[in-house]
Amino acid sequence: MDLTLLLPMVIAALAAVVLYTLIGFVPGTDETSVLLPVTLTLVLAGVDPQVVLAFFIAAVITLNLTNSIPTALVGLPGGVLSAPMIDHALTLKREGLAAQTIRKMAAGSVIGTLVSVPLALLIAGAIAPYAEDLREHGSLLFVIGAVVLALIGKNRFLSLLSIVPLILLFQGVQALYRTIGILPAEGTITVSFFLSITAGPLLVSLFEVLNPALRAAMPRTGRTPVVITREELKGQSLSPRKLLTRAELGTSAAVSAISTPLFFLSPVALTLLLGEAAGARAKDPGQRSSRAITAMAALAHSTYLAGLIIPLLAIGLPLSPVSIGPANALFNAPPVLTLDHNLHHILSTPQFIVAVLIGGAISLVLSYVLAVRYSFRLTAIVTRRVPHEAVLALFLVFVLLLAYLDAGWINVFAVLLVGLTCGTLNRMGVSYGVQFMSLYAGPWLITQLM
Repeated sequence: MDLTLLLPMVIAALAAVVLYTLIGFVPGTDETSVLLPVTLTLVLAGVDPQVVLAFFIAAVITLNLTNSIPTALVGLPGGVLSAPMIDHALTLKREGLAAQTIRKMAAGSVIGTLVSVPLALLIAGAIAPYAEDLREHGSLLFVIGAVVLALIGKNRFLSLLSIVPLILLFQGVQALYRTIGILPAEGTITVSFFLSITAGPLLVSLFEVLNPALRAAMPRTGRTPVVITREELKGQSLSPRKLLTRAELGTSAAVSAISTPLFFLSPVALTLLLGEAAGARAKDPGQRSSRAITAMAALAHSTYLAGLIIPLLAIGLPLSPVSIGPANALFNAPPVLTLDHNLHHILSTPQFIVAVLIGGAISLVLSYVLAVRYSFRLTAIVTRRVPHEAVLALFLVFVLLLAYLDAGWINVFAVLLVGLTCGTLNRMGVSYGVQFMSLYAGPWLITQLM
């Protein structure tokens, strides 16, 4: 291992903590839309793969924790994974326990990380000998994954029905590009399509604003008040034993361990199903919500970390919703990284583990301290100084820029087409996971249909 990379990895992890602490406190910042563009930029800029991996691990841990804080404070999801927490967060908020909720989320994130990282590394080592078989049948796994995610979604029939039309859309646009010479015969478009899927609901909302009738019908309200007392600004003890009960600690560790081998399933679905199961036995509504929200915070970390570590270390193909979405730039970012030459092939196992441990340790310690001690103070700063619209506009510009870099101006309009289609389906109950899996399942299924 190159010891000269230790300092860059530490700096990258610290930069990720700072950046995604600020972003995470803004409600509505989807994980894929804020993680993928920055990671892709680092990869294409030629940053060392080990440094990029340390950055990404730190970014995931920080973002998943800070995303949950707006949920506890104002009932707004910071990101997709914090959406299942809303009902429980509002229950605890009505009981005056918002500050306690944030601290339990922070402790839950520590549990999820400490359980999932070593377990994911062990699972990756166990399935590594079968990597070639998994790579050979990876396309079929994408189809199976799309069907599984559709079946556990909230609109099963529509999700199943949408798989083939989505595949025809993705493959049809790329076939057009090859016909008119924008793409070479074996060329593909992936990154900008990923981002258009993620930004789909936002694009639909923006286009609705352009419709006078829809715009006139939209509700209009004043500013959302956020009340933060001086007592809350003082912070709290850092001892996890003072933050969690024995039941909360046990259920959070258990669901984190259960979710790690299920890395190929949707993190949102696992967070919702296992999180609700964790709180089901508690009779008191407050205890039920407290136990469930702690487990969901743990699951937000365990599902994401397992979904990255296992496919990247063991296989080198994006065979999970996490690796297909926010982590895709670590697998496929032409011309720097491809599915046949990515971090799986470049980094040795010790290099991989060191990057994961550095990024994980730095972000976990710092984000935990920030959440427990300073979450309310940071929330006050972000809600006053960082406009929500500015953050959304920034990442929309990222989407359009990467679309242009992928295939020129025509791809900007294709991304709008894909985004509006996927955003509409998303509103109707077709999850991101089904849409991402359909994109990857396309080549195999098209050859079977033909």
